Order: sequence, then C-alpha cells, then structure tokens
Amino acid sequence: MTFTAIPELIPARMLNEYAFCPRLFFLEWVDSLWASSSDTAEGDRLHGRVDAGGGAAPLPAEGEVKAARSVELASEQLGITAKLDLLEGVDGGVVPIDTKKGRPARGGTPWEADAVQVCAQVLLLREHGYTVERGEIFYAETRQRVPVEVTPGLVGRTLEIVSEARGVATRLAPPPPLRSSPKCSRCSLAGICLPDEVNVLAARQGGRPRRLMAADPDAVPLYVMEQGSVVGIDGGRLTVSKYREVLASVRLIDVMHVCAYGNVQVTAQAMRALLERDANVYHFSYGGWLIGLTTGLPSKNVMLRIRQTTAAARGELDDARRMIAGKIRNCRVLLRRHGGDAMTRRVGQLAALADHAEQAEDAASLLGIEGTAARLYFEALPSLLSAADRLPGPGFSGLRNRRPPTDAVNCLLSFCYGLLTKELLAACLVVGFDPYIGLYHRPRFGRPALALDLAEEFRPLLADSTVLTTWCAIRVGASFPRALASPPGGGVLPGGGAVGHQRADRPDRLWQVLAPADPALQGPPVLAAGDGVLHADPR
Repeated sequence: MTFTAIPELIPARMLNEYAFCPRLFFLEWVDSLWASSSDTAEGDRLHGRVDAGGGAAPLPAEGEVKAARSVELASEQLGITAKLDLLEGVDGGVVPIDTKKGRPARGGTPWEADAVQVCAQVLLLREHGYTVERGEIFYAETRQRVPVEVTPGLVGRTLEIVSEARGVATRLAPPPPLRSSPKCSRCSLAGICLPDEVNVLAARQGGRPRRLMAADPDAVPLYVMEQGSVVGIDGGRLTVSKYREVLASVRLIDVMHVCAYGNVQVTAQAMRALLERDANVYHFSYGGWLIGLTTGLPSKNVMLRIRQTTAAARGELDDARRMIAGKIRNCRVLLRRHGGDAMTRRVGQLAALADHAEQAEDAASLLGIEGTAARLYFEALPSLLSAADRLPGPGFSGLRNRRPPTDAVNCLLSFCYGLLTKELLAACLVVGFDPYIGLYHRPRFGRPALALDLAEEFRPLLADSTVLTTWCAIRVGASFPRALASPPGGGVLPGGGAVGHQRADRPDRLWQVLAPADPALQGPPVLAAGDGVLHADPR
C-alpha cells in the first residue's frame, strides 16, 4: 500500500539520514519520531551559533557574499530544501560549510552521508545562480575542515537518493532495519527502531539479538496531593506552594509528568513549560480517579495508529501469544529467583504453559492457559511472603482479589498494577498509539486495553518484585508496620504524603499503603489527599 500525499521538498538533512539508514529516514521524516541522546544534545550545542543566523547572502547579481549563517534554499525542480550552516564567499564564488559533531572517516575523507548532504546544498546553490566548485564539512571533534569534491558520481548518487527517499516516503511501512550494523549502537532511535528484535522476528538474521541498553531517564513523576496548592515555574524549577509558602521545589528536567489530585492548580506558565518538554499533566479526583489529562499536540505518527487499528480489527493472536508467553516466563523467573529449589515443580509447570501459550489456536484457549498459569503462580506466592500475620486484616491466601482488595498483599499488587498501567498509558500517548485499542484485552468502554496488554509481561518483574521488596522492608523495618496501621475505611500513608516523587524501579521509594478491608466500599483503592489517607471511592 502506498500514499501519494507527501511533502514536495525533502530536506537535505533527511538525505543524510537516508544515506545513513533508510529506516531512520522514515522514522524521523515520515513518522515524525524523535529521541534525544547525548550525541544529539552535543550536536544542538554545536549548532547554537550557526542556527542564530547572521550575515547577508545576496543573489549573485546583487553583490558578493562574504559570510552568512542559516541560509535557507529550496528548489522545486530538484525537489529538495536545505538550511546551510555557513556560506562563505571565495574567489568570486561561494563554499557551503556544514558542521558535524564527530570526526571524518579514515584517511580524512568525509562520510558518504555527510557528502550527500553537502552535495545537495551545492546543487541548490547552483540552481540559484551561484558559482560553487566544492563544499566543506567542519568536524568538531577533530576541529578540521574536510573538502567535499562535487564529482559527477557524487551528484548522481545524491539525485538517486532523492528519488529513492521520495519512493520510500510514499509507503505505509518503514524499510527493514540494518543487519548487525555498528551504526545501531549509537543511534538515538535504536529503542524505537529495535533493529535486532525486528530482524529476528522477521527471520532476517539468526542468533540472539544484541543487548541494546535502553535509555533510563532520571526524570520521575511528580505527585501533588496537597489541597489548595499551586504548581508554578520559577527559573527552570517547578514549585509547589500554598498560601505563598513553598512546599517543594524540583528541577523541571527531573519531572517526567505531573499528577494533580483534587483541588490542585497548575499555572499557565508551568503548563506551557511542561508541554514544551512533552511532560503531561494528569488530573485526578480527590479520591484518586483519573478525570483527564493535559497534553501537547498528538503524535504525528498516523501510520502507527493505522497499523494498530488494522491489527486489532483482524483479531490476530500472534502478538497476544507472545505477550502471554512472556508474562508466564517472567512469573517463572520470579519464582525461581526467590523460591529456590522448593519451586522446581511449579517452575517446570509454568515453562510448559509458556510453550502452550505460543501454540494457542484461539483466544479462548489462550485465556485458559493464562488463567491456569496465574493460579499456579499466585498459589506459590505466599511461600515467598513470610510473616504475613504481622499486618492487620485478613492474610494473603494466594488468591487474587480486587475492587476492593481484601488483604494487604492484594492491595500492594493492585496499587503497583495501577501505577504500571498509568505509566504505559502515558507511553502509548507519547509514541502515538491509541491506548484503548488492544490486541489481547478486548475493547470496552473506559478500558485502556493496549496499556493493559503491554503491562502483562512487566507485571511480575516490575510490580510483583516491587511488592516482594516492600514486604522485605516490612519484615526488617520497625517503623514500616506502624505506617500501615489501618483506621476505619482506609490505610495510612507515612509522613502525610502531600507532595512526592516516585519511581517504579526504586522500590525503596514506593509509598506504603494498605487498602480498606470493608467490602461495602466498592471500587479500587485510590490515594486520597492532604491528610495522607488511602480511601476507596464508593462509586
């Protein structure tokens, strides 16, 4: 399937990307996907001066060019556009100079992708009547200028890439990833492209995929629960204040998104600063029900949404099988890691069920396999949680219960599952997925089916392991059980909990909560505000 509505002009920088990797070109230009890295940040810093502009670039008939920065040119005949970092006048002609962060290739020659970009700039200058014999590339790492000779072969290669890139841009799906290429390890979009994983699933290469280290940003969610407080911005820091008294101040770069509970205001200035950094604001009721979110412009990746909707409409089980098989294997890992030899038989049963899940013929069979695996897993879980009688309320028997949870362990599980689902819902929105159209969980009004799908494999290793770590803190910490004392209708959060940072991979910073045990209160356990008490919303 192809599309014909594409931009008329291709930026010269995108020709560089296509020559480097056609898939990278598609993800950046067609799908408008982007991920920052230390390399891209350094490149932005180096381009700070040239992007500021300056100097004059008169047409050849109007005067002589001395030096000009950020010169924009376009040609419908060539089908390309470019912004030149620097244009210098030399001997009656001009020389375009492009700035690059790294170093030249061996022998001091320019990389092909860089040469193609500069060649496109030369062709644009010639199209506008300038005399251009060569281009140059300034490599910042070695601080040297490398000449780019515009040979007929380079011109032909550049025009060939223009034609190929235009053809690729009309397609619905991106080109396949590179195979075992050293380019992938430093690519900022490796976590989106997933080159080895895609090639292995498509059987384009054998063996196990390389281990790519995904980005681990330091930013964490900011939870604001103090009623009547105001979230503002002050010199690159988010402030939380009440009656002009500052309750908390955190760096803006350390905030992934903001969760506002109840009567919490966010100033227009803070909202704009958050949206500029793609940080959403989640609005919760006083009782913790998600009401809505404030987000920036939706993802431009419409192709992704089309493919998601098509896959969901077909009802194919390939992805669902892999999700459930991965979940069962991760449950097996957790039991084997914490249970030792006593879990040998249960671990073997889960391994067999994971294999069966990959061969399930229909959705009903897959549901049955998942249910059997969940029963075996949760029946074994109490043996990993000693000293359960130290907490108030009913003990954990190995049965999963919810809405509301009737014991402390199920409360912690529900709490962690809720946090995980919220994070994955946010991730879906950032990437461009519709979180309500799933592949395994059936669509239902108000159910974030895709977020629940993605949560399946992560539940054992993120949520359940966090509960186990928290339980160890209960056994060894004297103050922890006192923090879980249960008043009527709710449990207590330590320290009042008005403003807090929380990170799922740091279980030592997980708030300790206990669900209400009153079955008359219907609804999941949710965080209350101000008084630091956990309540269940009676709706």
